[in-house]
Amino acid sequence: MAYDASDLPDVSGLTVGIIGGTGDQGRGLAYRFARAGQTVLIGSRSAERAVQSAAEIAALPGVPAAGSVTGADNDEVARRSDVVIIAVPWDGHAATVGALAAPLAGKIVVDCVNPLGFDKQGPYALPVPEGSAVQQAAALLPDSRVCAAFNHVSAPLLADPEIDRIELDVLICTEERELVGIVGALAARITGMRGIYAGRLRNAHQIEAFTANLIAINKRYKAHAGVRVTDL
Repeated sequence: MAYDASDLPDVSGLTVGIIGGTGDQGRGLAYRFARAGQTVLIGSRSAERAVQSAAEIAALPGVPAAGSVTGADNDEVARRSDVVIIAVPWDGHAATVGALAAPLAGKIVVDCVNPLGFDKQGPYALPVPEGSAVQQAAALLPDSRVCAAFNHVSAPLLADPEIDRIELDVLICTEERELVGIVGALAARITGMRGIYAGRLRNAHQIEAFTANLIAINKRYKAHAGVRVTDL
């Protein structure tokens, strides 16, 4: 079956919370969703930092009305959001996610964290006991609806107001097929993106690890490479 955007659900009314919204990836995603008209909540361990980051994003070109981007501490953002994106550094992933198990119960949780290490030879994938970052999140959030997505989106492209289209596919791994439509519809809110089902959570480890290859490609060719799936 070919990709058909007309089948996607309406997600325009969902509130998107971003845990780690003060980092590059989180800020970039927040900007793009806010620019598309989505209500966005920026989360941080420090509510003050989150409020400041939200104000900076709200002032960027293309963000519509005041109030569409606000900030709060992680716990409040988890409680107030319909969909929560985890965009924290890998070394703080388990502690941050585990601490939010209660407010994230029943919520859709999108993990875009890539467990990577860096040395003189460049980036490389780190082993994860649970198999992948998203599987770790799923183990820590037994009452949440968890998927992996947005792992391969370039933060500089997201943050650049001069770029209107970001041409790439968002690979989605989840145990719940319904989430593919919801998260795919959110991805499609960013002009040029598509959400593509890429298998169950057990298949996420190679998607997370492939980010190391993309970083190497970007460094070699001075680019912001992404992923496109052909024949869809």
